[in-house]
Amino acid sequence: MLIFLVLGFTPWLLLLTLALALYLTAVELRELDLHYAWWAWWLLLVFLTHFIGYLFLRAYALYRRRQLHGA
Repeated sequence: MLIFLVLGFTPWLLLLTLALALYLTAVELRELDLHYAWWAWWLLLVFLTHFIGYLFLRAYALYRRRQLHGA
């Protein structure tokens, strides 16, 4: 979303990748079984920062899975 504000217009390819990142975020969050407030936080982060936010979510999911399996 921020890149759209910087560019001043919305290229279709970036809009498509944003939709894909939001879809993948929803799939990942379903597996993590988080509270709805965390869902909103992660979706907004991905919406605002695009793919970088999604990469942070993937890192968090990996950390959380390792923490749950290690305990």
